[in-house]
Amino acid sequence: MNDQKLDVYRELQKHLDKMPVGYPATESGIEIKILKHLFTHEQAKIALKLKFNADPLRKIHRRLKKSGFSLEELEIKLDDMYFKGLINRGMVKEEEGEVKYYASAPLAVGMFEYQLNRLTPEFFKDVHQYFHEAFFNEYNSSGVPQLRVIPLDQSVNYEQSIAQYDDLKAVIENIGEPIAVMECICRKGADLIGEPCTKTKLTESCFAFRTAARISIEKGLAREITKEEAFKILEKAEEDGLVLQPGNSQRPMNICTCCGCCCGVLTSQKQFPGLSHLFATNFYAEVDPDLCIGCGICEDRCNLDAINIEDNIAQVDKGRCIGCGVCVPTCTSEAMKLFRKEEETLPPKNTYSTYVKIMDKKAELARAEKIQI
Repeated sequence: MNDQKLDVYRELQKHLDKMPVGYPATESGIEIKILKHLFTHEQAKIALKLKFNADPLRKIHRRLKKSGFSLEELEIKLDDMYFKGLINRGMVKEEEGEVKYYASAPLAVGMFEYQLNRLTPEFFKDVHQYFHEAFFNEYNSSGVPQLRVIPLDQSVNYEQSIAQYDDLKAVIENIGEPIAVMECICRKGADLIGEPCTKTKLTESCFAFRTAARISIEKGLAREITKEEAFKILEKAEEDGLVLQPGNSQRPMNICTCCGCCCGVLTSQKQFPGLSHLFATNFYAEVDPDLCIGCGICEDRCNLDAINIEDNIAQVDKGRCIGCGVCVPTCTSEAMKLFRKEEETLPPKNTYSTYVKIMDKKAELARAEKIQI
């Protein structure tokens, strides 16, 4: 029986690995430990019948006809999995009324973040081990990141033309409602393992919008706030030198405010040399050596170790700079500036388009690899 149960978790790992951002195996087997922490044996078997694209309850019930569950029993089980952060659920108005649709959830952004209210030190350590062992190689494999970087509002010289999706104020003004804020799971986890954030004392600093906000509120993960409250939190995030990372689309469902000591994305990407190409960003920082006084504030604030003081002059490593603008507002001599890249990266239209682009790119790379072989 134990071998059969283990096989179900391995099947689920392989099933989740087919998602746009997959769930690859590791030599250590930490990915199975994570799944066993999240899913019961029965829940794992049910999850195997879900797909990335959501399906209505009745269709999923037909796939599970051998299980013996009634339609009502399956609905209860799926809803329980949804509220425990194991899967995604949507409600669609159809002729017969509101119909529930269910889908697989990726590890991140997904199951990991959904564990905000159930987070334990052991689970947090396991996920971060997996991030470093395998997940971020997978995350980077398509060249289309799930998140992008937009510059701090104070860092942009508005004499430069700037697209709405790179303008923080424009993003929030046009984002749609409701707006919700929740605790940063990365900083909460770091606190749990005795490694509190060295950048900020902000706890509630990650945002969800529209459908994502309604879901987060429904699950008890977030609270609804006004645009004015959102701007105040973002002002504090800018003051503390956090990187603004919305979803990689023109109309994002979320914005994370990230630090280089706790954030799973930043800490994992920092291990790669020349990491800037791993981020979707349209800006880079540059210093005027004639103005720089070598105060070192920019070096301390940089979350990606992209700035070093050499001979009392700040040096920006463009291979590590992600154009977040954290270094600009506090430059005492106004030597540090943010510049727009000549070639602009246009984000996908919406979140679904982002995942389609990831899948298309992975398929393209797989075909190219076959041709080479």
